[in-house]
Parts: sequence; structure tokens; C-alpha cells
Amino acid sequence: MRDTWPETFAALAAADLTYAEVGATRDASLPSAYGHVLRDVVVGKGRGAFEQAAEGLFTWQMHREAGLAPVSTAQRAAVGAIVVLRAGLGPARLAIPCRVVYTEEESDRRGFAYGTLPGHPECGEEAFLVRYTTSGEVHVRIRAFSRPASLLARAGEPLSRLAQAYATSRYITAIRRLANSAG
Repeated sequence: MRDTWPETFAALAAADLTYAEVGATRDASLPSAYGHVLRDVVVGKGRGAFEQAAEGLFTWQMHREAGLAPVSTAQRAAVGAIVVLRAGLGPARLAIPCRVVYTEEESDRRGFAYGTLPGHPECGEEAFLVRYTTSGEVHVRIRAFSRPASLLARAGEPLSRLAQAYATSRYITAIRRLANSAG
């Protein structure tokens, strides 16, 4: 499949996102017609932990550490970058295409959000933000809204919600590990 990545990325770059509320993970309230995820967890302490966590997030390392195999048009998350997250093995491997829709890169707040593209089992947006607080704590905040994108996904919606909760927990564990690898 590696030989088809240029064609895959070209098709995804030309595709529209599969939802209308682009950027809504920045808002105080998430769109009501979707299921929601909101987790805000302390993952470390100190500026070094913050820098390491932010770097791991932006370079797709968090996704790799969480057990996904990302393939992207960019080494670092940037607006417009396409990432295909791959879950599973062999013929059961699921391709999960997304596009980065915004980034935040301030001294004490760094992160990005990506939105779903055609072929993703869900439609919606997920945002990842690493924050450094005045007390020196490092937080990761994950906000998402989504709903099933296909008939098959709708039929398995309870399993989809469990899979999303599992993935969110794995992201948090990965960021915690990355933050605490600062040394």
C-alpha cells in the first residue's frame, strides 16, 4: 500500500471534511448533535515535561505510543496536514483519515485539532492541547465531538463509543509517558 500513499493523500487533500462545525472544539460548548469527549488530566510537572509532551504531540509520537500507525503529509501537525491513522493489523487494519484544522502554539499552550475525512468511521473533530500552568503542572486536554459516519458504524455505535474512550485513555497514557521522559 505504500506505493499508493501519494494518490491517497492527493484524494484526501481534495476532499471536504465530513462535518460542518469546523473548529468547534475551540468553543466553550461542543455541537449538540454529536457524542462528546472531554478529558483534562495532569500528566507531568515542569517546563521540560511540557516541552517533551508538546513535541510528542506535534510529531505524531503520541499516536504511535498509543498503538496507532500514523502516516502523514507532514512531519509535524500543521494546518492542512493530512494524517491517516492506522489501527489493527493485516487485512483487519482500519484506515482513519483526518486533516489538521487548527493549531495553537503559545508559550504555555500547544496543540491542534483534526477533522474527519471521507473513509473515517466517524464524522467530527478531535482536539489535543498540552498546557503548562503557573503552578508548573502539565495538563493534556482532549475535546472531541463525533457521530457515526456510516450505516455499519451506526449499527455498532455502542462499540464505537467504547473504542473512542479506549483511544482517549491510550492518548493520555502516551502523553504522560512522553512528558515524563524529559530528563
